[in-house]
Amino acid sequence: MTGSRVLALGHYQPSRVLTNDDLARLVETDDAWIRSRVGIRTRHIAAPDETVDAMAAEAAGKALATSGLDPQDIDLVLVATCTATDRSPNAAARVAARLGLDAPATMDINVVCSGFTHALATADHAIRAGSAKNALVIGAEKFTDVVDWSDRTTCVLVGDGAGAAVVTASEDPEPGIGPVLWGSVPQMGGAVRIEGEPARFAQEGQTVYRWATTQLPAIARRVCERSGILPEDLAGVVLHQANLRIIEPVAERIGAVNAVVAKDVVDSGNTSAASVPLALSKLVERREVPSGSPVLLFAFGGNLSYAGQVIRCP
Repeated sequence: MTGSRVLALGHYQPSRVLTNDDLARLVETDDAWIRSRVGIRTRHIAAPDETVDAMAAEAAGKALATSGLDPQDIDLVLVATCTATDRSPNAAARVAARLGLDAPATMDINVVCSGFTHALATADHAIRAGSAKNALVIGAEKFTDVVDWSDRTTCVLVGDGAGAAVVTASEDPEPGIGPVLWGSVPQMGGAVRIEGEPARFAQEGQTVYRWATTQLPAIARRVCERSGILPEDLAGVVLHQANLRIIEPVAERIGAVNAVVAKDVVDSGNTSAASVPLALSKLVERREVPSGSPVLLFAFGGNLSYAGQVIRCP
């Protein structure tokens, strides 16, 4: 069995930017209220005809171009999303068609906000088992399609976008993608919901906040233990970009005192499954984390599911 590593990253965000002042014209809110509660300044909003698979393909195309691989080298495409509207063809198949890939396996994975880290682990497992060699792993969401724009507790949170990673087989004895730790709290799964017809996003904000800030730091430290990494040796921490008031205390309680902590939520809002690869791609693009250094990826959210792993920065 071989290991795997992240070879390259890419991201995409729509051109339209929605500010807090723009939102104040839609609902009873203001910039100070939003920043004090969630830390968000702006978010990107997809155009009506800008689909989940279109954004996913943009991000994946950038990652593929950076990787140096040819399209025909990709034999697995995984798209983590909870907002794709069509059941078939799935988003992964449409991404493969857009990029001109040659006969890859194509699967969508819906674990809501922790979808990308679940998908990354799935790609790692497939490569270790010998059923794939090069994978595109993508998180893409059009979350603004499922938000109630009259509900100020949720509409201030969300944004659209995509992030992607090219994952490849590696014979390096030091794993490029460490063991995943994943799980859920099924009894509390209703705390984050996308339900109804039409589907609408709703959550029990205080329940999620208490759970995230009290339970997740210990789980994240166990992720580090599985990879043989001390939290203080991490160069980067990329948590699901749900809310700055969750990211900051959780990162502090993990004990990653020397790490760069991703705070892309400030400019992008909560992009669900896209948030981890989007934030990671930006850190790498800005060269804020050295190549080869350990980075904790840890996501949580809908279903009260969570998944994390330590990777080596590409």
